[in-house]
Amino acid sequence: GCPRAVMAAVPPSSAPGGPEPPPQPPVQYSLLLEHLVGEKRRPREWDPAALGGIPSPPKSKEQKMVEQAMESCAFKAVLACVGGFVLGGAFGVFTAGIDTNVGFDPKDPYRTPTAKEVLKDMGQRGISYAKNFAIVGAMFSCTECVVESYRGKSDWKNSVISGCITGGAIGFRAGLKAGVIGCGGFAAFSAAIDYYLR
Repeated sequence: GCPRAVMAAVPPSSAPGGPEPPPQPPVQYSLLLEHLVGEKRRPREWDPAALGGIPSPPKSKEQKMVEQAMESCAFKAVLACVGGFVLGGAFGVFTAGIDTNVGFDPKDPYRTPTAKEVLKDMGQRGISYAKNFAIVGAMFSCTECVVESYRGKSDWKNSVISGCITGGAIGFRAGLKAGVIGCGGFAAFSAAIDYYLR
């Protein structure tokens, strides 16, 4: 009947001043983690051939020449000129399509224009817009490329400087005041577009 006292087993402590117990060896799992995700982890080099991919061969002289030509200011200007011509032509045809005065003769405003006259006016307006867009696009792209090459940086300032030069050159034909207004307006427009794209 009487309950027995149960005593917890306490590990024997080392006597004061006696030798300390030897340190326990580290757990192998922690060593593994250090090599996998810890400071001892070594980054693996990306090798497509190791994963079955095709390693890229060194570039030939012709490929380097093509890349240099595509990165040149002349190629960028031609590309912007072609793109501006297409975009301007489409914009001119669109604006002519929604204009109610296309094809009308100012000498005889009551005469209904024929489909041929309407298409002719739409084509003329499209060509006019295409030429203007092509000139502006080529000037802006070439100027931006030259400014970027001179500064050695690619940031928003290139767009603002080239926009000011392009707008000033276009507006300067109508006078100094128009050139200053064109410089400021085109620079602000270029900064807004660059901010939106970036």
